Amino acid sequence: MIETRKGMLLVISGPSGAGKGTLAALLLERDRSFRFSVSAATRAPRPGEIDGVHYHFMDEETFARLVAEDAFVEHAQVHGHHYGTLKSEVCRQLEAGENVLLDIDTQGAQQVIASGMEAVSVFVLPPSFRELRSRLEKRGTEKPEEVERRMRNARAEVERMGSYDYVVVNDGTPEEGAERLWTIVQAEKMRTTRYQPRLED
Repeated sequence: MIETRKGMLLVISGPSGAGKGTLAALLLERDRSFRFSVSAATRAPRPGEIDGVHYHFMDEETFARLVAEDAFVEHAQVHGHHYGTLKSEVCRQLEAGENVLLDIDTQGAQQVIASGMEAVSVFVLPPSFRELRSRLEKRGTEKPEEVERRMRNARAEVERMGSYDYVVVNDGTPEEGAERLWTIVQAEKMRTTRYQPRLED
C-alpha cells in the first residue's frame, strides 16, 4: 500500500485558564507527527519561557511592521498584548507534510476559521466559570484586576464556541482531556481530504 498524507492544521483555543496549553503539550508529547507553531508575542516572557521555543518575543514596533507586511496567519490584541502566528512558518511546515498545532486565543482562532484555511478547530471549555477563576488565581501570574478582565473575556469567548468544529470539556485530569483531543485528531487524520491510501496490484 502506498500512503499519501497531507499536513493538518490543528487550532486549539479557549478562554485563558481553560487548560488549552496543557492539552496541546500532552498531544505534542504523544503524537510526534505534530509540530508546534511558535507564535509571536509582545508581552514579556514568563518564568521559564524561552524566546523562539514558547514564543517569538518582540517589541510593538516590530510586530506592527509585520502586520503591515501581511506576515501573519492571524494576529490579535489580547489582555493588552499583541499575539500572532507567522504565515511563513505555518506554510513551510504544511507544505512539508507536517501536522501543525496552533495554541492560540479565540480572536486569532476566529480569524483562521473566517479565512477559509483548511483547519481543524477545537474549543477547550472549562467545567464552570467558578473553576476557571480558581485556575487563574492559582496560577499566580496575574494581578486581581487582570483576573477580572480575563473572566469578562471568557464569557464572551464561550459565546463563540459554536463556530468551532469540536469542543473538549476539560473537566477531569489533564490526561483525560488530552485523550478526548487525541480521539478527535485520530479521526481527522483519516479524512479522505488529507489521507489517500492507494492499493498496489
